[in-house]
Amino acid sequence: MWTRLAGKPGGRALFSAAMCLRVPYFRTVLPSVREMRPGYCEVTSPKWWGVHNHIGTFHAIAACNMAEIAMGMLAESTVPSTHRWLPKGMSVSYVAKAETGLRAVARLDEIPEFGDEGMDVEVPVVVSDKTGKPVVTGTITIWVTRRK
Repeated sequence: MWTRLAGKPGGRALFSAAMCLRVPYFRTVLPSVREMRPGYCEVTSPKWWGVHNHIGTFHAIAACNMAEIAMGMLAESTVPSTHRWLPKGMSVSYVAKAETGLRAVARLDEIPEFGDEGMDVEVPVVVSDKTGKPVVTGTITIWVTRRK
């Protein structure tokens, strides 16, 4: 779907809306998928009152939601259709206050060979503010197995 829509006017917005229909909780951060390809996904989110915490900054768990969106779209574009993936764990560090909208980037420097045996794949994610300063860093582990 991304390949068909991304280059068309309004296509990225349509893709992002369709993604939120498939995974409704993602709507809470108003995500916009900016780029998606095997081994890489970039997602942005505006700072709006629905993601504020008690001090008026972007809530840490909302930033984690962005990290999960970026990882999930990376997994969808990387894991072959012969396999499936499931999130297994997430380790994050909150490294700075998030006072602007955010950009989450999930990146695999090397795409693994997906075989018959199940495997853990660790996906690093960096969530940065509008100046490029990281506010949340983490690794999300997914379990990848061959479809039966």
